[in-house]
Amino acid sequence: MTAALPEEIRTHTLFEDAQALFTGTLFVSLALILFAQVGLLTGGTAGAAFVLHYATGIGLGQLFFLINLPFYWFAWRRMGREFTLKTFLAITLLSAFTEFSPRLFAIERLHPGYAAVLGGLLLGSGCLFLARHRASLGGATIVSLYLQQSRGWRAGAVQMGIDCSIVLLALTVVPPDRVAWSVLAAVVMNLFIAINHRPGRYAVL
Repeated sequence: MTAALPEEIRTHTLFEDAQALFTGTLFVSLALILFAQVGLLTGGTAGAAFVLHYATGIGLGQLFFLINLPFYWFAWRRMGREFTLKTFLAITLLSAFTEFSPRLFAIERLHPGYAAVLGGLLLGSGCLFLARHRASLGGATIVSLYLQQSRGWRAGAVQMGIDCSIVLLALTVVPPDRVAWSVLAAVVMNLFIAINHRPGRYAVL
């Protein structure tokens, strides 16, 4: 029988948490910027922010930050103080990156299929970084991680159902072909998470 790892090995340091929050949110912000470039969207609260962004023209990062505000209460009650605080930091970082990063670089040509696959992998990687350091990007991710902890449901499978539903609802503001590419992005992201984020593989909460 393998002995349990010492607490100092199993517990992330403050620096490790900081680099995970920075890297994870940076990856996700790049995915959102790719999607916005070609008119795609994702699921969860980010998907809701995309729908409102396309409908109103208000900044995507601003909308994402505001939409997530109601979920902090649920996270505090169900997931604990550490998870909630890290999630708040992650959402704040992501909102800032999404608003200001487009001022630092420009994409002249981008096929929606490439954006969907690359963006899906960036989203999955970023969310996995955050999950392994007890953080999320709010909304549906909070709900899916809670259901994985309490009922053993795979977070990726739960998130996929929520995300695909939101993407389909976006047909009111996004052309059908862009919704189709967005569904591909959601499938790529959530398959990545489902494969790599299995209950019992490591402790998240």
